Amino acid sequence: MKGKKFCALILAAGKGTRMKSDLAKVLHVLEGKSLLHYSIEAARRAGAGKIVVIIGHQAQKIRKEFHNSGCIFVEQNPQLGTGHAVLQAKDVLATYQGLTVILCGDVPLLRPKTIKSLVESHVTAGAAVTVLTTIPAEPQGYGRIVKREDGSILKIVEEREATDVEKKIGEINTGIYCVNTPFLFSALTKIDNNNNQKEYYLTDIVEIACREGEIARPYIVLDYIEVMGINTPEELFLAGQCLQNNRKYPD
Repeated sequence: MKGKKFCALILAAGKGTRMKSDLAKVLHVLEGKSLLHYSIEAARRAGAGKIVVIIGHQAQKIRKEFHNSGCIFVEQNPQLGTGHAVLQAKDVLATYQGLTVILCGDVPLLRPKTIKSLVESHVTAGAAVTVLTTIPAEPQGYGRIVKREDGSILKIVEEREATDVEKKIGEINTGIYCVNTPFLFSALTKIDNNNNQKEYYLTDIVEIACREGEIARPYIVLDYIEVMGINTPEELFLAGQCLQNNRKYPD
């Protein structure tokens, strides 16, 4: 299990309108480095054999800044949701039979050891998809993890689609996954945009796994701050404080 190889796929196409800036979200600077730097570095230090970055907004700026990173860049245009974003990497990973770890370019505090543990948990469980989850103090606004009695995941429901009962669930989706690559791209061809946002949700692959008799499991991160996405200037400031305060993110 140690050293289990995987490909990392980093989602970095978003504009990040809540940052109140024209700059692409992943190019915002945290402690002297772009947000995207942290996700690439975490993937590399966790042992990713290949790193694919899905870009969109200000794609050329991102390519220029990270031209020496060794990453493969794939553009998502237009941007039709997270499922559509991952699908853009299909040609790059067409013959790849291993694992794909899907990361977010705006989660800078994620530890490499957490990525390694996610992969190990996935392999041990014999899962088709493992979702990195957490239980924040305030789950509002996040996709909820709906489980079966045995602890496996039945589905992930976006808050805007959730019932009142589902909104009371405290465990949320971080947007980070470990997936068997052939299953991933097979499932992505089966999702639709029949939802309030008219987007193709990556989260739908969990329901597809259940429908096809595959295993979908959670891997819970206890420290919500480690998997916090940066959506606002306030969250960027908080992440900077975490790095400055020797909380050892990432290690």
